[in-house]
Amino acid sequence: MPTQTVEALVEGGKASAAPPLGPALGPLGINVGQVISEINKKTALFQGMQVPVKVSVDTSSRAFTVSIGTPPASALAKKEAGIEKGSGNPLLDKVADLRIEQIIKVAKMKDTQLLGNGLKSKVKEIIGTCNSMGILVEGKPAVDAIKMVNEGAFDEEIRQEKTELTAQELKELEVERKKLAEEIERRKEEFLAKAKFIIDSMAGKARGEIKAKLVEAAIPTKIIDELLPAATATAPGAEAGKAAAAAPGGAQPAAAKKEEKEKK
Repeated sequence: MPTQTVEALVEGGKASAAPPLGPALGPLGINVGQVISEINKKTALFQGMQVPVKVSVDTSSRAFTVSIGTPPASALAKKEAGIEKGSGNPLLDKVADLRIEQIIKVAKMKDTQLLGNGLKSKVKEIIGTCNSMGILVEGKPAVDAIKMVNEGAFDEEIRQEKTELTAQELKELEVERKKLAEEIERRKEEFLAKAKFIIDSMAGKARGEIKAKLVEAAIPTKIIDELLPAATATAPGAEAGKAAAAAPGGAQPAAAKKEEKEKK
């Protein structure tokens, strides 16, 4: 059976018979209106996003199938959370909070790419993705949120496939996001002050010894990497002196050579 494929990028829920879809689909002898309706149905949750769409048409039977490409679940979760990136330290730093309706929305958007059997299982998959990004769900860490799902706390929302939030709920989430960002910044300043104190108090010690002390004090790796090299840098010229001493014949620094020549 001969099959032709039309691919296009459309705005979620707003495909039309105008270019590029209409002119490409018309010659294939199918009902363009039905195709557009199917595309808009499948992309309705992607409003405001550009979605790749593929329409495969059996030119003999005029049957067609519509498939859509979707961004990774992590990208969709970030969009819902209003953040550009996840947490660099998800176990400690939480960057946003999502409501169950938003989790359901992402699960529906990724429906065919998820492994779960049924929406409830897929919701738990998305919550797991949020866990690795430092995103809370209903104010809870992922483990607790999944437990709530298992206990049936959100059965009604999942049954109704609720995906919308009120303006007030969105406002509350924005306030929560700002609060979480302030907490992260405050914690960072505390770690920086503690790390600098340790480094200063161990001046002259080996780098490995200082790093071990910072790790023991639970200083985040990123802060250790930022501070330790600068705080323990070798004095200017010291590395050159070491290299000269290690050279064949034990080459002496220029100043030492000059002094020896004057003695002669």
